[in-house]
Amino acid sequence: MITSSISEAAHFLKQGQILAYPTEAVWGLGCDPFNEQAFQQILELKHRPIEKGVILLAGHLQQVEHLLQDLDTTIRQQVIATWSNRLETERATTWLLPADQSIPTWIKGQHPLVAVRVTTHPLCMALCQQFGGFIVSTSANPAGLAPAQRLEDAQAYFGNNLNYLQGDLGLSREPSRILNALTGEVVRA
Repeated sequence: MITSSISEAAHFLKQGQILAYPTEAVWGLGCDPFNEQAFQQILELKHRPIEKGVILLAGHLQQVEHLLQDLDTTIRQQVIATWSNRLETERATTWLLPADQSIPTWIKGQHPLVAVRVTTHPLCMALCQQFGGFIVSTSANPAGLAPAQRLEDAQAYFGNNLNYLQGDLGLSREPSRILNALTGEVVRA
């Protein structure tokens, strides 16, 4: 089903359904991160091994504040700055952060850290707000194929196996860069 309603899209997520939606640069697949069955569906759709883990997308800092508590003050400020001082045309930043007990093991995969991004994309922000927390965000494509750039691309990959939130991509030309908050390592440049 295709919808342009944020509340309907959030309802799909709350019902354990999969949602394809536009993000800052590419289309993403999302679900409730605490619903293991929905998460398994995403892995099956993408042909993605669980060991890789996925990104959690948040609409505002308060949704991930608990994951920043144990960071050094300087690093914490750097993380927050990349999320809040970004122009819409700039590339988004995903951070690998220490996972607390609230993060399901299937989200992290084989990693001790969890990948988190606070978005500035208005539609994604509204979706996370309406859903009431962060959501899974992984590129809308089967493993090895290019991420969907348009609704039609996502539909060509997944057909009627999921729901679609109609909207525009952000202005970034590339998926988010990924940085390790503990080591400073650039995981995806």
